[in-house]
Amino acid sequence: MVAKIDRTGEEKTNNFGSVMIITRYKNSRSMDVYFPEYNWTKYNSDYKEFNIGNIKCPYEARLWGHGYMGEGIYSSLNSKKAYNTWNNMLKRCYYKKFQQKEPSYIGCTVCGEWCNFQIFAQWFEENYYEIDNAKNMALDKDILVKNNKIYSPDTCVFVPQTINSLFVNSKRNRGELPLGVRVLPSGNYQAYCSNGYKKWTTIGTYPTQEEAFQAYKQYKESVIRKIANEYIELIPQKLYNAMCKYEIEYDD
Repeated sequence: MVAKIDRTGEEKTNNFGSVMIITRYKNSRSMDVYFPEYNWTKYNSDYKEFNIGNIKCPYEARLWGHGYMGEGIYSSLNSKKAYNTWNNMLKRCYYKKFQQKEPSYIGCTVCGEWCNFQIFAQWFEENYYEIDNAKNMALDKDILVKNNKIYSPDTCVFVPQTINSLFVNSKRNRGELPLGVRVLPSGNYQAYCSNGYKKWTTIGTYPTQEEAFQAYKQYKESVIRKIANEYIELIPQKLYNAMCKYEIEYDD
């Protein structure tokens, strides 16, 4: 009579680097595998998959070193838009090559709870909306909280592209000059600004860049408030309130 094999207590590391321990072994196709790092058990596992390291834990941070799927009703298949938004958010914060092209994201992070896709996807489902004629909706982190670097439920809101483009500051392209100011061959300074719909307006010419900036600031804040009122029935109240209170600063 062949003795029954009992692999209880056998330990291996999976392909992600997580320690796995067999805690119950009935046969090669019915066993439980425990992941001590995450205090999580995979029930009714296959020994072959265990032996080659193919068993995964949903709490392993496999996406950009921080994101994990968690356990719940949401998946990359049934919540594609939420998943793509989550993936892009994590990529902006944790992919160094992306940040080399977009250095404004250096230092940005995702709050701990949003590293769990289940929690992010639920927030997405409750907060995502679309506006007619909007080509895409952006997940914005620094209109509600200016200069914010953390993606979180308290700091983020979805905005249509028309609104999102109002807050692009083009720091990389303007050099040492303040926002909305350019120097003319005469040595004077010109204030200029978009009207919010990709049409640029020359506000005026001034002897100092400080005066030019003040003219730009007054004009740009009026544009933001104007568009906020145009969208008042279409956007979340917290976004409308933030736009009405938003102030342009010299070092933006």
